[in-house]
Amino acid sequence: MKSQNQTVTLGVLCQYILTLNHLVFCVVWSCSWSLFKLNICGLHFYIMESSKLKLKPEVGLLGGVSLIAGVIIGSGIFISPQYVLIFMGSPGASLIIWTLCGLLAMVASLCYAELGTVIRESGGEYIYILRTSGNVMAFICAFTNNIVVRPTGMIASALVFSQNALAPFYEDCPPPNVTVKCFAALGILTLTVVNCLNVRSSIKVTVLFTAIKVMALIIIMIGGLVLLIRGTTSNSLQNSFEGTTLSIKTMGIAFYHCLWAYDGWNTLNFVTEEVNRPEVNLPRALMIAIPMVTILYLLVNVSYLVAMSPAEMISSSAVAVTWGNKVLGGWGWVMSIAAALSSFGSLNGSFFSGGRVCYVAAREGHMPDILAMAHMHRLTPSPALIFNTVIALIVLIPGDFQAIVNFLSFTAWFFYGVTLSGLLYLKIKKPELPRAISVPIILPIVALLAAVFLVLAPIIDDPQIEYLYAVIFILSSIVIYIPFIHFKLFPGMLNKLTVFLQLFLEVAPTAKNL
Repeated sequence: MKSQNQTVTLGVLCQYILTLNHLVFCVVWSCSWSLFKLNICGLHFYIMESSKLKLKPEVGLLGGVSLIAGVIIGSGIFISPQYVLIFMGSPGASLIIWTLCGLLAMVASLCYAELGTVIRESGGEYIYILRTSGNVMAFICAFTNNIVVRPTGMIASALVFSQNALAPFYEDCPPPNVTVKCFAALGILTLTVVNCLNVRSSIKVTVLFTAIKVMALIIIMIGGLVLLIRGTTSNSLQNSFEGTTLSIKTMGIAFYHCLWAYDGWNTLNFVTEEVNRPEVNLPRALMIAIPMVTILYLLVNVSYLVAMSPAEMISSSAVAVTWGNKVLGGWGWVMSIAAALSSFGSLNGSFFSGGRVCYVAAREGHMPDILAMAHMHRLTPSPALIFNTVIALIVLIPGDFQAIVNFLSFTAWFFYGVTLSGLLYLKIKKPELPRAISVPIILPIVALLAAVFLVLAPIIDDPQIEYLYAVIFILSSIVIYIPFIHFKLFPGMLNKLTVFLQLFLEVAPTAKNL
């Protein structure tokens, strides 16, 4: 009987403990769920209030000129001259290519200036194609730009920065490939932090590095002038057209490498909503920056040819560094550092503008919603910048400079051509739209013909499988567009991920700054 009573007591005690545990669990679960709902409700309230959240217009005329010149003057002028000379075969022909590319960049930028005052939205080619050619072509542009064009351009600048920054530590041999890529990754991550923290800080970095790189180019120009005065030249400019190659393929590839040095002439159009008085400052910045860069490039190329023979330029791994060793002697390492800083500044400008393409595409529904959000306090599109960084670091693993330039130029000028076609459509079909600047119709026609030549010339003269891969990749974006954008599959999964990332990154949607 006693043992039976003990059993009953033990059973009651166990039931009591289980009941108490269940009660505690319910209370904790209830409190946790209430806190979670409160957090979500708070976030929802903030999202509702964030219709007033906008990116600040922090870019003035000086910032605009610095941004354009800072992105253009990057790795190209320190590497491309030797490739242009290789494919054109003579110094005189290479100087003509540099002049024509400067004029083409000026013509195309004037066309973009009109587009930027008609369609006053950030996003560059993407937003112009969306407003003139429709959703499908705009998505193809956004997908290609965000997955390939922008990350590969960033990687090219990062690799040149890393190679030149490490060169003084490896005097007798080139730096190891792994070391170069690790240092390039470090540079990319550093600029990601700078651009995520503050827009004004990014602009200050751009202005600083633009001043440094312009000073470096002026040093090269003065060095060439001193050599001319002394008469100690390489005589490269005598019989300057001897050995010129005029095939369509070689001219097309020479244009690719030269235009790589001018790449960035459309940078300000990516951040139109962040420009103070874009109807005034956008055209002015373009008209100041691009002629200035063209003149600098021509004089620097002349200085290269004065100091070095064509054979020396062609055999050089970095033409500016070779020039520095010949002209500056023991101070030749200065040009290596200048090339590294120039590439770093260009990379920063690419970060600033490239993140806006991803941001605007997401805002228009062509990328995940999280990429259209900005940090609640810093007002920077940090999710888009982080996304670009991740893609760039993936591309960095197999990255090769020569392949990057060819693919980048081919795809970029394809979308430039589509954009210029849109300008012609607006000029012919919608002349009543208000414009702060209107260019003669001959300019977009000339720029469009140049874009068609640059896309078709290498394919027609010497078709290669790489260009087929490029076309297949561009068209493959349609396979993604149909299920995920047109039919909007799996929205629930994306919504849960978006809420989680909003909480984690402290971001919210933004309104257009028009």
